[in-house]
Amino acid sequence: MSILIDKNTRVMTQGITGKTGQFHTKMCKAYANGANCFVAGVNPKRAGESFEGIPIYASVADAKAQAGATVSVVYVPPAGAAAAIWEAVEADLDLVICITEGIPVRDMLVLRNRMRAENRRTVLLGPNCPGLITPEEIKIGIMPGHIHRKGRIGVVSRSGTLTYEAVAQLTEIGLGQSSAVGIGGDPINGLKHIDVMRMFNDDPETDAVIMIGEIGGPDEVNAARWIRDNMKKPVVGFIAGVTAPPGKRMGHAGALISGGEDTAQAKLAIMEECGIRTTKNPSEMGRLLKSMVKA
Repeated sequence: MSILIDKNTRVMTQGITGKTGQFHTKMCKAYANGANCFVAGVNPKRAGESFEGIPIYASVADAKAQAGATVSVVYVPPAGAAAAIWEAVEADLDLVICITEGIPVRDMLVLRNRMRAENRRTVLLGPNCPGLITPEEIKIGIMPGHIHRKGRIGVVSRSGTLTYEAVAQLTEIGLGQSSAVGIGGDPINGLKHIDVMRMFNDDPETDAVIMIGEIGGPDEVNAARWIRDNMKKPVVGFIAGVTAPPGKRMGHAGALISGGEDTAQAKLAIMEECGIRTTKNPSEMGRLLKSMVKA
């Protein structure tokens, strides 16, 4: 069992002919069931060609109709990435995963508002995210596959690097992951912590979750309050940026403290009040979670 993707998922790569798209598509294809999962690429100028045995189509609609792909991963450069996401949304795909960093905020604002106004069913993960993985089945994105191990712990994070840290700890102590989801650090993105926590809560093969957040924005607080009222499984929480000064952007575009509940200390306090076990030391995430679940 997994959330969002599994060994039967059929994926297309938008931006498959670029250097980044080629490198990561090749790595994803080589991981677990990837050779069966990655079935199409999209480039309107290179239709009819192929990459690593993967046929390239002129449009997302063609890739869906002819190759059966229902999920897209986007490696298109920032200037065209929002348009690429919208093409996938218009084609009514199940899921779009946008890895691209640096998309103009205005582009994402227009895109998100249009998706809402038209009540589109496509789920968006990212942008500026590492993607997601169901270990030993499929990975879509840029995460290192070798650190993952199949297990029963969910991971959701705004930070790519800290996703890998949590995953490596879980693997090292023998727990493994059901799925690991990087939601990205941009201020305007698709899936939020709360959305992924709902999925993990409903997944019968996820026993507990590590939730990793950052300074800036209300997402972690909203998720914590939902967890307090609804979550049936143990949750460990970590917030990056305890020492960050207010008013200064730190790393991710969304990591900007405006005050109040945006700070790491405030988020950690609210998470604790909501029944989430937190740590200020990222190296303790795995051990803390292990102490909360049955061996």
